[in-house]
Amino acid sequence: MEEDKNIRWGIIGCGAVTEVKSGPAYQNTEGFEVHAVMRRNKEKAADYAKRHGIAKFYTNADELIADKEIDAVYIATPPDSHKAYALKVAAAGKPCCIEKPMAPNYHDSLEIYEAFKAKNLPLFIAYYRRSLPRFLKVKQWLDDGAIGAIRQIRWSLSKQPSNTDLSGEYNWRTDAKIAPGGYFDDLASHGLDLFVYLLGDIEQANGITTNQMGLYTAKDAIVGEWKHKNGIMGSGSWNFGCSQREDIVEIYGSEGKIIFSVFDEAPIILINPNGEEKLEIEHPKHIQQFHVANIKDHLMGVKEHPSLGKSGLHASWVMDRILGNI
Repeated sequence: MEEDKNIRWGIIGCGAVTEVKSGPAYQNTEGFEVHAVMRRNKEKAADYAKRHGIAKFYTNADELIADKEIDAVYIATPPDSHKAYALKVAAAGKPCCIEKPMAPNYHDSLEIYEAFKAKNLPLFIAYYRRSLPRFLKVKQWLDDGAIGAIRQIRWSLSKQPSNTDLSGEYNWRTDAKIAPGGYFDDLASHGLDLFVYLLGDIEQANGITTNQMGLYTAKDAIVGEWKHKNGIMGSGSWNFGCSQREDIVEIYGSEGKIIFSVFDEAPIILINPNGEEKLEIEHPKHIQQFHVANIKDHLMGVKEHPSLGKSGLHASWVMDRILGNI
């Protein structure tokens, strides 16, 4: 990419995730410009473009992808449409960022990955926790040997059913055709990808899944276990019908442990022979700010982005292994 001109982005799917979390991060990054957005509802697309000061809007993704004024595309739709849009972006020869999870299953993710690899095109996946200062501090502790040899990681995530779950109102996150694992696909994907970033690739994974509540078609209770290639063991439980919310990760080492949350803005805690260190590290207002800044650095050849197609593909493989799909 040339350094003397803005990289003009087009966003496919300008829904809630793009309002604060991601859209403004692209707009506020020097050298980036959100030049067009697409949404099938014309009024909502026009309203989004007007409110965010974006030059163009489309109701057809093909037109946005083909637009010669669009240099790169961010796909922010539900996962079931990721493959169809991503393959078209690859065919158009444009860099792309895809919201997580990469696709509803590993095989679709692999098809996306291969399409961009064949054309040597940059492909980013929006696992933005790899770029957040809070988790970079956890990684620093681990890399510095603050808890000695790393032995095991354990994650417990639970929450109450939402009003939407109880009312039966449609939600793609609980539709087995789009998210086979339900909220696991949307939420656990963040943590599992983060654990790979912190501890290395996973070589074995399996799990048990069920639907305990019967409120929707997707799974609502999952337990899983895995082994990283370096021998670190992992386990997780995800239940979306509990009385209380819990989000606790514990990494155990030969000389201490680290405690943090994947989603809650809780302190990160280091416990070792030197005592206990507790740090509060706030997230930015636009949580994808550092992720998007890293996209720019990658496109400019400054440094490699931490969340690329290859790592996103690996996260899809791990999730499918836990869900028993492969």
